[in-house]
Amino acid sequence: MTKQDIKKDYATKYLGKTVSIEMDRQLGTKHPKHGFEYPVNYGFVPNTKAPDGGEVDAYLLGVKEAKEKFSGKCIAVIHRTNDDDDKIIVVPFGKTFANEEIQKLTHFQEQYFESIIIRK
Repeated sequence: MTKQDIKKDYATKYLGKTVSIEMDRQLGTKHPKHGFEYPVNYGFVPNTKAPDGGEVDAYLLGVKEAKEKFSGKCIAVIHRTNDDDDKIIVVPFGKTFANEEIQKLTHFQEQYFESIIIRK
């Protein structure tokens, strides 16, 4: 599989599906390099590959406590138009967020990138 193949649909293939994620940045922890605090759980889909060489990244929205692992529904993808590192949005089953809410909740990190929100 080429980098272009991975880039094409590596994140959007999760839209509408149940996804299990692991957190490497739990709610309330500080970023080790930049020092900001994570206002949401942030993690990845284990055993996946993104174009940046890491695993597929995920924001967990709608959960108010720190989590190590979580299974929920992918409702959207933040597609970065100026970076190779899209983010999936995972929420508890039955929850949803408008695009504006997603943008507000992820602004702490996404403010440095140009992006669009993709939905199914």
